[in-house]
Amino acid sequence: MKAIELIQPNTFNNENHWYPKALNATIHPMVNFFLNLDKERIIARYCHLHPKVNAEKLREILSYECKYFLWGGADLINSTSADGDKNMVIIENNSCPSGQKSMPLLDDNKEDGAYRLLIERTFKPILDKKRKLVKDGRLAVFYDKNYMETSGYAAVIADVFKEDVFLVPFFSNKENTHVKIENEIFYLKQNEEWIPLRGIFRYVTQKPWNRFPVNSKTKILNPIITCLAGGRNKMVAAKAYDIYNTELEEHGMKINIPDTIWDVSKNEIPLWVKKMGGQAVIKIPYSNAGQGVYTIVNEEELEEFMKLEIEYERFIVQSLIGNYNWSSLSTKGKYYHVGTMPNAKGETYVSDIRMMISSTKDGIKPLCMYSRRALLPLVNDLENSKDSWQMLGTNLSVKLGENEWTSDTNRLLIMDRRDYNKLGLGIDDLIETFIQTVLSTIAIDKMCISLINSNKKFKKKLFTSLNNDSTLLNELY
Repeated sequence: MKAIELIQPNTFNNENHWYPKALNATIHPMVNFFLNLDKERIIARYCHLHPKVNAEKLREILSYECKYFLWGGADLINSTSADGDKNMVIIENNSCPSGQKSMPLLDDNKEDGAYRLLIERTFKPILDKKRKLVKDGRLAVFYDKNYMETSGYAAVIADVFKEDVFLVPFFSNKENTHVKIENEIFYLKQNEEWIPLRGIFRYVTQKPWNRFPVNSKTKILNPIITCLAGGRNKMVAAKAYDIYNTELEEHGMKINIPDTIWDVSKNEIPLWVKKMGGQAVIKIPYSNAGQGVYTIVNEEELEEFMKLEIEYERFIVQSLIGNYNWSSLSTKGKYYHVGTMPNAKGETYVSDIRMMISSTKDGIKPLCMYSRRALLPLVNDLENSKDSWQMLGTNLSVKLGENEWTSDTNRLLIMDRRDYNKLGLGIDDLIETFIQTVLSTIAIDKMCISLINSNKKFKKKLFTSLNNDSTLLNELY
């Protein structure tokens, strides 16, 4: 396991914190234009195109200041129906997401880019505005993957706070004897001395609830309730979206998600797949980085899934968005991927878009974006296709072993002058992507609020009723 590092101010080197492809890229003018749009222009444009939307409610939504879910990154796909009903569809919204290393600079003179924006807009305020609960506490970045970005955050935090910052590996299924929690305060062991921490920037994404308690006097971005309430829990996220959509309906808005069946036992899965026309997506609700997602387009793939031994008891089943000839039958009909612009061979690839946002005193604001495409192009006929995931899966993370990861950056599409054009997205698509990301973020934040009582304690009974999976419950710290 990697050792704890001490990151000093004035050590940020952008070559260490961006993919080479993004390091010297020039941001696409349309993306730059979108990221500089103010709130009122977004509201005016969106309401012009969606006249049933209540402008005052949208203003309230874009001005929302999150209580718990302060930093998220939604994954969306551009879909359409045969009648041309286009939708940006939320696949998931991730707490503590990646993305900085893939984003071209908005301003060439600000070489720490949106790393600094997130720290100054969101992390620093939560430490400044609340009373100091940990006397003489230090700052740390905890991570379990993505060293390229986490080391970048540590260097920027050191610059913003003008103090040394600890960069701390914190893996699942390890003893982690360098960390202890006493009286809800995190301590770090250095030279046989236990050092209290007043703030942790968390990039711990693999079962983070087995190392972080819900209650902590050490300020954490994001607190672990965000993961349990939907940021790393697709089961509760689906319920959060459904609840918030009820509130949004009268204002002409909704979170676009695939048809979703939750609390499904493994034995029930074939019945739901059949109901959706034989094509569906099965998800282990608590996995991420592309793990635990299974696309089913035929009996063979369903049989292969049913043979797997999976530790969890409950799953979600969603309608599959594929090619028009083989997408699920949803309640709104058949939706399929718009995909990338055809290449020189006439091939179209499934792609998604990740939008990272953070909560600020002025509302939720975008930070950065990137896109990913599938390994193989979409086909019209599935007869010769043996693995639908290669056509539909976009995640770049590749698991090499326990706590070991790499990325398939050949499929990365960045927001530069060259790649962005391949996505076929216009300014209104970017605005829709942002609003869907904001809506899903607020839904999860509201679920967080529902799961914490007036004494700031976790409502475990309520959580259990929402997510009664004994394997997950036994994992909680």
